[in-house]
Amino acid sequence: MKISSTEAIALEKKFGATNYAPLEVVIAQAEGVYVEDPEGIKYMDFLSAYSAVNQGHRHPKIIDALVQQAQRVTLTSRAFYNDQLGPYEQYITSFFGYDRVLPMNTGVEAGETAVKLARRWGYRVKGIPENKARIVFVEGNFWGRTTSAISSSTDPSSFQDFGPFMPGFDIIAYDDIPALEKALAAPDVAGFMFEPIQGEAGVVVPQEGYLNAVREICTKHRVLMMADEVQTGLGRTGKRLACDHEEVRPDILILGKALSGGVLPVSAVLADDEIMLTIGPGEHGSTFGGNPLGCAVAMASLQVLKEEKLAENAEEMGNYLRSELRKIDSPLIQIIRGKGLLNAIVIEENAQVTAAQICYGFKHRGLLAKPTHGHIIRLAPPLVINKAQINQALDAIRDTFRVADTDPKAL
Repeated sequence: MKISSTEAIALEKKFGATNYAPLEVVIAQAEGVYVEDPEGIKYMDFLSAYSAVNQGHRHPKIIDALVQQAQRVTLTSRAFYNDQLGPYEQYITSFFGYDRVLPMNTGVEAGETAVKLARRWGYRVKGIPENKARIVFVEGNFWGRTTSAISSSTDPSSFQDFGPFMPGFDIIAYDDIPALEKALAAPDVAGFMFEPIQGEAGVVVPQEGYLNAVREICTKHRVLMMADEVQTGLGRTGKRLACDHEEVRPDILILGKALSGGVLPVSAVLADDEIMLTIGPGEHGSTFGGNPLGCAVAMASLQVLKEEKLAENAEEMGNYLRSELRKIDSPLIQIIRGKGLLNAIVIEENAQVTAAQICYGFKHRGLLAKPTHGHIIRLAPPLVINKAQINQALDAIRDTFRVADTDPKAL
């Protein structure tokens, strides 16, 4: 069914829920770093489906794995074994250096799984009294919109009028080592769940040494270090995992998004035996978790990440992108921040031009990005991007700010 952009938008507005406010562009085709609307207008994708397409749109190796597996079997449920899950489990645990993996589908499911694992470990291993286990989170966190996820949120748009909330969650300041020390000293804390770099909060990068401090404090108080790398993992920040920037190893690693290269929902929770084996048959699961199609695709996605050295490319291209962005002389820009190819332009909050207007200016110049928190623009292209394409994007960004500074109505 081929429809116009106008028709596609009208249908969504008439029949869909209103829980999103998309930029008014319709994507009908995509390849690599580019997407195209029904009318044939091409854009550079600088959101990457919130880092789900790190390997680029429709990477041929990933699509081939999808097609080959879809022609054999797609879903068995975990009521039976399948011939892809075991090889995938062996591959991903070796890839990241953990004893075991628990496969799920979406990032938020992986987060929920991690919370359950931490609580069970707290009772069975640490010896926390029944129903007393606590999980510590940080302000500005985002790991989804289930009732558990919003129970840890400090964003009113996530939690307002959706209560009552999940008990046993504590929230402290992000990148605050003394607050972390105090919170984890409580005897009933089972885990500390955090993003090494906060994505949805606006690409908030902690001070150097924060990850090492988290590791040391968690170890000191026998609390599980739970790294939410759903958005920051798989090469996005210039390392295989964002935790690798300080060479720390979480007790529980949470992955999703680019684990499937943007083909279908695949997520995973990795941990060692002491943690993972606290959950037995019937105590956690998912009909689609560990499905053969997802396993085949995830293995291909990880192979692409390694073979094409996407983390290394993200590091090089990210350094270049930030250095050029910082040369833009605009009173609208407060700061440029990020690591690898997870970056943000922070707009002055009292400026006459909003981040949303800037994003529409980008769109008119062939670049797609999306604001967050009203005044922050995330720039996160697929990790397959090259320097010529970065320069193409920079031309659009420079021109947008030049117009915004001199004649905002012309955006």
